[in-house]
Amino acid sequence: MTRNNALAETINGLYKTELIKPRKPWRTIEEVELATAEWVHWFNHRRLYEYCGDIPPAELEAAYYAQRRCPDPGWLVHVE
Repeated sequence: MTRNNALAETINGLYKTELIKPRKPWRTIEEVELATAEWVHWFNHRRLYEYCGDIPPAELEAAYYAQRRCPDPGWLVHVE
């Protein structure tokens, strides 16, 4: 398994352990799709990511990009 696959396998394992196995048997594909969408939303927007200060991943990503959009004004040079 490569490193790229390791992350995917970890997420897939969490998904199956936290959502798929505890709720089976699933009756329809639509039921699985809706539950998956809800789980992904929770995983990205509500789950607290302990490693990075107990904030949700979406909040961490937004903070990262906000920081990149607002550069340190010290690097700006005024040219007339």
